[in-house]
Amino acid sequence: MSEEHFLFEFSRAADMAKVENALLMAVVAAEGIHGRSRVSLEARFNTSLAVRTCLVNADNQVGIDIAKVFTEFLNLEVGEGAYKVTRRDGRTERTDKGDRHAG
Repeated sequence: MSEEHFLFEFSRAADMAKVENALLMAVVAAEGIHGRSRVSLEARFNTSLAVRTCLVNADNQVGIDIAKVFTEFLNLEVGEGAYKVTRRDGRTERTDKGDRHAG
């Protein structure tokens, strides 16, 4: 069984403090949807300031919802062109460059 995740990669233009804040707010939003206990048990994510990346696990609905809300907050806070996101599910890989209209 392979781990599914979203890999967010940020340009030098992205303010990483804003990125971290956007992730925190996405987790809080997920708590509103799923409850604090479920988010605590199921959410997995990691931010690397040195590498300018954020990894959000996507093998459950909590992680998927965090990634969706995080993407919207990033569009508002750092701009659509300041990052790209790749979904990896062990079989396929899809990359969007912060485009909220990507299919």
